[in-house]
Amino acid sequence: GAIGGGWAARFVLNGVDVRLRDPAPGAVEKVQHQIDSARRAYRRLTRVPLPPEGRLSVAESVADAVQGVELVQESAPERLELKQQLLAAASRAAAPETLICSSTSGLRPSLLAAEMDRPERFLVAHPFNPVYMLPLVELCAGKSTAPEALERAAGIYRGLGMRPLVVRKEVDGFIASRLQEAMWREALWLVHDDQATVQEVDDAIRYSFGLRRAIMGPFRIAGGGGGMRRFIEQWGPMLKWPWSKLTDVPELTDAFLDKLAKQADDRGEKLTSLEIEQERDDCYVAILQGLRSQGAGAGETLALWEQGLRDNSFQIDNGSGPLRMPPVQMPSDWLDNNGHINESRYLQLFSEATGTLERYIGVDSEYRSKCGAFYTVETHLSHLGELRAGDCAQVFTQVLGAQDKRLHLFHILIREGGDKPAAMAEQMLIHVDANARRSGPVQGEVRERLLKLAKRHAKLPRPERVGASVRQR
Repeated sequence: GAIGGGWAARFVLNGVDVRLRDPAPGAVEKVQHQIDSARRAYRRLTRVPLPPEGRLSVAESVADAVQGVELVQESAPERLELKQQLLAAASRAAAPETLICSSTSGLRPSLLAAEMDRPERFLVAHPFNPVYMLPLVELCAGKSTAPEALERAAGIYRGLGMRPLVVRKEVDGFIASRLQEAMWREALWLVHDDQATVQEVDDAIRYSFGLRRAIMGPFRIAGGGGGMRRFIEQWGPMLKWPWSKLTDVPELTDAFLDKLAKQADDRGEKLTSLEIEQERDDCYVAILQGLRSQGAGAGETLALWEQGLRDNSFQIDNGSGPLRMPPVQMPSDWLDNNGHINESRYLQLFSEATGTLERYIGVDSEYRSKCGAFYTVETHLSHLGELRAGDCAQVFTQVLGAQDKRLHLFHILIREGGDKPAAMAEQMLIHVDANARRSGPVQGEVRERLLKLAKRHAKLPRPERVGASVRQR
């Protein structure tokens, strides 16, 4: 299934050999497909080289699969008797020191281990789909599980890039599944009672607290223990209001409030309310920018908002001078190891300036689909100064030449309040026809606006570094 295949992908791509046992037709092909998907995702997730991939082999029986292995990961369907039989068979064939883990979403480990030999090396290791991407794995011990088995399992999963979370007590559904199921039940009631559609429920989550929950849990309250107590005293009584079907709430006694406040304090967070807010906002920025790059969810909303801003921000015409792009403040996450703005960000700023010029002359989505677009074929970048986080800088762009198929640009980046360039870039772009998919002439009104701009810029002094190459003394 998806869970077992996801485990195989995470193990294999972390350099671990996997022996697979699955009687379902086409199981190996499905697992290989998941490994391919995981490989693609990891290449986008990190640029750090992965270890040599582990081997994937097929076992003809449970006994063959578990012999001589360090860890057994059972991921059969959620049927208690089936899992008990598989785990019992695995425990009889595996070496005494082999860890045996179940991927169950909610069955208690003591029930699963009822027929096992040496149940002290058994525990639940509950992941989330897709296993190769989501890092949480809930570890839950049964009544016979040895503490060292939990420690060993946590070390193995941590080495795979996961976040082990030890469940304190045996409880149906563990932690994450119980929270997930509570929201799922309420979502079903909203649709059942015609209070919302499926789409409306989905949008309510993914455009609001779904983003927040990726950053902080429900107990991340600014102000430490005092803040937690005040928060619960203010909002806790509302949990009994009939806003939802789930109104069975713990009594908010002083003892319970003290417990919440103490556990909040025990986390040892030293951040002020302002620092927590800034950390939260920085994480929101990263998530929203990631979603924007995929055109998904709230990222699509961000992209539409930005497009509206662009459409209304063409105050870049500096009379008869170069085009003046809107100023940009340098964010702290653009810094390199020396505390300066990373060189790739200069290229990004010049690329954005080129994009703004294109919009200025009328290259929009309709033009791209019907006529074509400009493609950069060459860029020469010169670093002349330094920018640091917080600096505000502006790009000035001059058209050096515009022909039927070619566009020659020169950019200068200047820190606000400064008189010397921080960087310069010379670019050559080719216009590619949308239908022929090869170079072709600029068309229509875009051509007229571009030639008019080029004629005006031809009267400007030619920058000194035009045509420059790497200088050697």
